[in-house]
Amino acid sequence: MLELEHARELLCDFTLTSAAEQLDTILEEAVQKEYTTVAFLDRLLRVEAENRKIRNYQMRMKLARLPTIKTLEDFDYAFQPSINPKQIKELGTLAFVERAENILLLGPPGVGKTHLATGFAVKALEAGKTVYYTTLPRLVDELEKATTRGTFPRRCQYYTKYQLLLIDEVGYMQLNRHQAEMFFQVICSRYEKGSTILTSNKYFSDWGELMSDFVIATAILDRLLHHAHVINIKGESYRLKDRLRAGINPVVTNTGQQNPGHSKTGRMAEDTI
Repeated sequence: MLELEHARELLCDFTLTSAAEQLDTILEEAVQKEYTTVAFLDRLLRVEAENRKIRNYQMRMKLARLPTIKTLEDFDYAFQPSINPKQIKELGTLAFVERAENILLLGPPGVGKTHLATGFAVKALEAGKTVYYTTLPRLVDELEKATTRGTFPRRCQYYTKYQLLLIDEVGYMQLNRHQAEMFFQVICSRYEKGSTILTSNKYFSDWGELMSDFVIATAILDRLLHHAHVINIKGESYRLKDRLRAGINPVVTNTGQQNPGHSKTGRMAEDTI
């Protein structure tokens, strides 16, 4: 028993905590199944490796700060026929991450842009890659705070270290020129070094106004689109699909009242992508 406890202590010293916790169980299993010494050692180390993989995934998932867990398999392609499932499946292999390519998901609110972006993020996390999610307003807020503290270069570098960066809700907040310059620095720092997934409800032609500077907007798009997969989503609101299928079509009129009998969602998809 002293040898067993000493072995357990050594496993803990080498931070093989899962192996230490499962030592008794695996020893009993080894006796029952008559493992060889090599088979016993292999089983013990496999337990440690599997648990480390789980802990690593949980830690990366926590650091990713995803707003919710969505998968590509859960996406309702039948509701959004403008999306090519084969293209999504191909992108789901994560070859685009290996090549440091970008994905730009465009379309009106509610059509599933964030769902798909999050689905790619979950795939990347499952594959052992590092991911970080943010919205453009939150990104700008963090960069402005870093500028005030004099730590902007370090903060900008922070976004560069992730293999996959998700920037959601581009288009809901108009940036001033300084904010646009900071956003450009983030995109520039990741150019051909890491993949970025971006969701937007705006035409590319509207980005000049969105960034309050056409030159900066052009420079940002130049880097984003150089190695990019652009997915235009046209259709009804994915969030409200169950209501729509039930015949309830919530559209806000000029008076602020909902008009269940008339929808402009389809037109909006064409006007804002």
